[in-house]
Amino acid sequence: MMRLSFREDLRRGLGCGCSKTAATCRELLAGEGHLWTFVRVEGVEPTNNDAERALRHGVIYRKLSGGTDSEAGSRFVERILSVVATCRQREINVLEYLTRCYQARLEGQVAPSLLPAATSTQAA
Repeated sequence: MMRLSFREDLRRGLGCGCSKTAATCRELLAGEGHLWTFVRVEGVEPTNNDAERALRHGVIYRKLSGGTDSEAGSRFVERILSVVATCRQREINVLEYLTRCYQARLEGQVAPSLLPAATSTQAA
C-alpha cells in the first residue's frame, strides 16, 4: 500500500511545475524497483551506511590533501583507495597485498586478484 502511494506521489511530482522536483521524481520512478530491494531480499540493509563508511577515508583524504594535480594522479588515488577499501572489507592486510602486487610486477606475473574465489573462477 505504501509503495503504491509513493508511486502516486512521484507521478504527481512530475507535473508539479518545479523542474528540480520533477527531475528528482523522474529519477526515483526510473529506479523505483531498486528502492524496495531491502524489503524483498533478506540481509539487504535499508540504508547505504556501509558504502558511506567505505568512502569516508577517501573523502577525508581529498579534503586534507586538496586533491590531485593531474588526471594520472586522480586515477592512482581512485585505484589505491578502492584497493584499500576492498582489502578492509575482505580483512586482507593492505601492505601485504600491495607487496604481493609489486612482487608480481617485478616477476612479470599477474597481480593477485581481490575478487572472491567464486567470481574469479567464473570469470576465467
